[in-house]
Amino acid sequence: MITTIVILGVIALIVLWAIGIYNGLVRLRALVREAFSGITVQLRRRADLIPNLVETVKGYASHEKETLEKVIAQRGAAVAAKGVEATAAADAAMTGLLGKLLAISEAYPDLKADQNFRKLQDELSSIEHDLQAARRYYNATARDLNTKVQSFPDMVVAGPTGFSTEPYYEDADETIQTAPQIDFS
Repeated sequence: MITTIVILGVIALIVLWAIGIYNGLVRLRALVREAFSGITVQLRRRADLIPNLVETVKGYASHEKETLEKVIAQRGAAVAAKGVEATAAADAAMTGLLGKLLAISEAYPDLKADQNFRKLQDELSSIEHDLQAARRYYNATARDLNTKVQSFPDMVVAGPTGFSTEPYYEDADETIQTAPQIDFS
């Protein structure tokens, strides 16, 4: 009788332990999904700003048509991207094209002085700041989930219940891995 009670007690503790781990994993997975949603919200804000920015630049730099068309085309690709890797790749491409677009503005003093352009540029800067924060938050939540999924004893519950690691939001641009070469001569 006492042996049966002890065995049932141990089984109950194991079940409660597994439920606790499972609920923790569910919470972390929800945080990862929320964090990725935060990135997509910021990317949408940036994508919505781009047509206004392009139109403003177009008024001053109409012969830069090819760059402007690439920016608009990439905007569509960025909005349509699905999943972490595809979104990160589209984001990196858009960031590069926006850099080119802003570089074009350097060649046009009237454009740089335009109040609308400056306002759009400030708004873009704010969105980029928020986007960077959203990326960091996503990677932190993905790290927390990945650590739990790969750590013992949580992995005993994670594997059979379908939990797996989440990819990090990474920039595939290899040029950011090396220091820029500066020559003042």
